Amino acid sequence: MDDPIAQLQHSPAARHWGKIGIRHHHGINLPLFSLRSSQSCGIGEFTDLIPLISWCRKLGFDTIQLLPINDGGPETSPYCALSASALNPLHLGLARLPYLDQVARAKPQLSYIRRLNNAQRIPYPEVLAEREAFLKTYFKEVGSKFTSTYDYLLFLSRYPWLQAYALFKAIKAERQWEPWETWPQELQQADAPELRQRYQEQIAYHCVIQYLCFKQMQEVKKTAEAAGLFLKGDIPILVNRESSDVWQWRQLFSLEYAAGAPPDMYAVEGQKWGFPLYNWEEMERSHYLWWKQRLEAATQLYHLYRLDHVVGFFRIWGIPVEKPPKEGKFIPSDPAVWIAHGEGIMRMMLSHCPMLPIGEDLGTVPPEVRASLKQLGICGTKVMRWERYWDGDMSFIPYHNYPIASMTTVSTHDSPTLALWWRDYANEAMAFARFKGWEYDPQLSQSQRRDILRDSHHTASLFHINLLNEYLALIPLMTWPKAEDERINLPGIVSEINWTYRFRPTIEEMIASEPLAQEMRNLLH
Repeated sequence: MDDPIAQLQHSPAARHWGKIGIRHHHGINLPLFSLRSSQSCGIGEFTDLIPLISWCRKLGFDTIQLLPINDGGPETSPYCALSASALNPLHLGLARLPYLDQVARAKPQLSYIRRLNNAQRIPYPEVLAEREAFLKTYFKEVGSKFTSTYDYLLFLSRYPWLQAYALFKAIKAERQWEPWETWPQELQQADAPELRQRYQEQIAYHCVIQYLCFKQMQEVKKTAEAAGLFLKGDIPILVNRESSDVWQWRQLFSLEYAAGAPPDMYAVEGQKWGFPLYNWEEMERSHYLWWKQRLEAATQLYHLYRLDHVVGFFRIWGIPVEKPPKEGKFIPSDPAVWIAHGEGIMRMMLSHCPMLPIGEDLGTVPPEVRASLKQLGICGTKVMRWERYWDGDMSFIPYHNYPIASMTTVSTHDSPTLALWWRDYANEAMAFARFKGWEYDPQLSQSQRRDILRDSHHTASLFHINLLNEYLALIPLMTWPKAEDERINLPGIVSEINWTYRFRPTIEEMIASEPLAQEMRNLLH
């Protein structure tokens, strides 16, 4: 079948495409933590997405992509969560909570927390402490109004992971976040009745907070649907060793291994991420129940999702926990089973979950894996600066040659922004300038930036989604003076500035900017 549209219509993902539409989709990508509005308290909140929805529709954009929004506890990385399903209370819209008028001094407390919006970077310790103090007071004063309602009890029954997560977080906080593997034996059983009784009040607190988080994100989704806009979530392939999931379902994970990447031209020693591998045999024996529960929770929030490190479902670099990355190996070890292994998992996801997946297939990916994803109808990701004939003359791939089942973008949350890449990776940028027929100058001009962004919306891909700050850079004073301050994450290093990025303008300032709106509209034409 040579017609790529017909291929999608007859692929295993056909019903998912039917819901989204086999047509061009344009969107913005953002870390929720980077937003701030007049109502948010120290960090971007779920309810901050609501005004962005109508704004995007007015611009002709129909997709908002988010980085993961799972509960990270004291961790700042959205890819290092306490739970694969629980939402992060850091993003709960405090000013939009029910019964605020019945909470003593609520308004002055929220006003006090809002002063943290003024910092250029997110001051996580203060934000965590002050929001947690407010929520505990809130729960103490009005929490009982939720716990006996039918809607709340239905919520508890819907998510089997919820009570164990709440218990885990309660113990974690009490023990100052020490590793769960060091806990005494009496704290090791997630389903022990005496343990749940001991932490009954803390469990109720965390469950009510999750209820409120899910209610707000479901309101965001409903608002998006009314506007004809799609929300795209992000489901990391791996979960934190220090998570309620690993604690509760140890048999589903291979704790003797840590995931990573083999040595390559970018990391000569390889990479070790520290996350445990899955015990796929045990997952299969349980009919992938854990994955189904995880996808079910995400389905309440999104219409499509980024499937992180999709090649890892086919084969992943596993490193013995005490060894360096070089001493790892691909698991499964037999390349002959990679495709069947990965396809089995992909088909499970497609059959169980109504959301359309978009694979993050960057880096070294065996060609047969990309062929498998194409046959399944699962999109890949095309970062324009990396789309070259790497096995040939190294020239850039013409945009019309991108597969339609893909998403085009100019940068990612892990990469330098377009301007930073243009300045700091001169050899690559020079090659791209030649591809465009330009003279290279280390300072990317506004007309060049505009041209590249316009190109990103006119490739053969069906999805065209860029980081919001790449669009903001089209307007003077809408990004920070130093190009380095626009970077979201520098992977492979531990840094206090990773994940602390905040957009320079508030949501109100973005929406009120007619020059920004006109620039973004023009990119689509």
